[in-house]
Order: sequence, then structure tokens, then C-alpha cells
Amino acid sequence: MLRGAFSIWGRDMLVLRRSIISELISVIAYPLTLYLAFGFGLKGYISDVGGIPYPLFIAPGLISMTAVNAAFDESSWSMWFHRRVQRTIEEYRVTPVTAYDIVIGKIFSGFSQGAIKGTVVFLVILVLTPFRIDFSHLPAYLLCLALASMTFSCLGTMCGTIIDKPENIGRVQSVVIVPLIFMAGIFFPLTSYPASILPAVRLLPTTAVFEGARDALLFGAVPPLYLANLVLTAGICFVLAVYTFNRKMAE
Repeated sequence: MLRGAFSIWGRDMLVLRRSIISELISVIAYPLTLYLAFGFGLKGYISDVGGIPYPLFIAPGLISMTAVNAAFDESSWSMWFHRRVQRTIEEYRVTPVTAYDIVIGKIFSGFSQGAIKGTVVFLVILVLTPFRIDFSHLPAYLLCLALASMTFSCLGTMCGTIIDKPENIGRVQSVVIVPLIFMAGIFFPLTSYPASILPAVRLLPTTAVFEGARDALLFGAVPPLYLANLVLTAGICFVLAVYTFNRKMAE
């Protein structure tokens, strides 16, 4: 049933394997710099947040940020490049591969790259700092991360499908993705927001990603509201990604 999707995923993984070292070096630099700058630079001023040491408070969010950013980047740029430059998407369309296969294959690719890069950042943080977790909490965390990666892969797929100018993908990241990530409480508790806007912030999909991932990694469970948000958002984004792709290919 998903043979076409796995074929597309396998192709993308072969491409990643050719440049895996440079990819990992580049992806480690940004979150590790943020961790060192905020985790160590501010720990003298912020001892803990809700009883959690500040470096430990921000670590899960940075790991999750690496994974979802990688999922978005892989899906958006890969889809755009294969559609506009290599014309690989046109080749897929003359085979028995369906639109669902293509979108699901890109989701698998985005999740795989996110998982690999997030794991590497996690290991680096684990080696360089006293950050430790209970490994029995990993299943809940991975569930949260899988749903988040699916959402960001679908968003990336939509961007790569409808955007023709590559610079506009960067604009979407700068104007939409980055603000949503930084508003979601990676570096500060959500209670810092005014009470009037806090309910709206809690409903953001990125809040569900980072707050849910933090609770999962530190306490072993994703709050039901965040889990429902993640499932609903992932489902909606998948439907929109398939619809957008089908509509674009029909033009």
C-alpha cells in the first residue's frame, strides 16, 4: 500500500547519506549555540523555572526545535527542488505512485531527518552538560515528536508545492515559523504572558509541541490538551498537504 511512499523516502535518505557529515555539523551549531548562550549565560540570573534548573528547562525545547525545523526544511526544500529544478515530481506522476504516496514519502523523509538531527543534538547536549532524563519517558516524547514532525513536514510540503520562488520559503520561515517557535515558551514559562493572551498562546500548535515535549521528556506524559492539539493539527495539515499537492499538479 505504501510502497511508493517508502521508495520516495529511500531516495531521500540516499541523498542525505551523501552529505550527512556537513548536514549534522550545520544543524548542531545553531541549537547548541542557543543552549550554551541561554543555558549557561542566564543560569546565574535564572536559577530554575517551576523547580526545574534552567538549562534542563530549555534543553527539551531545543532538541524538539531541531527536529521540527529539520522536518520543515527537508520537506519544503526537497519538494521545491524536485518540482522546480529536477522535475522529479513529474516523473513520479507518470508512475503508479499516488499523491498520497508522494506526500507521505515526504513526511517520512522529514520525520527521519528530524529524528536523526534531533538525536545528534540530544547526544551532544548529553555529553557536554549535566542534562539527564529518565529513558522510560522516551516513548511519550517520541510520540509527541512524531506528531510534531508530521505537522511541520506537511507545512513544508505545502510550502514547497505552492511557492515557486525559493527566497519565499525563507520568508515563510522568518515571518511565520520562527515567531511561532519562539512564542511557544522554549526559553521562558508561558505564565510570563499576560493573562489576557495566555489562552490563545496555549492553543498554538507550537506550544503543544514544545510544552508537550518538555512534559513528556521530564515527566513521562503529554498533557491531554496538548496531545489532542498535536493529533488534530497533524491530521488537518496532512489533509491540506494532499489537497494542495493535488490541486497544484492539476494546473
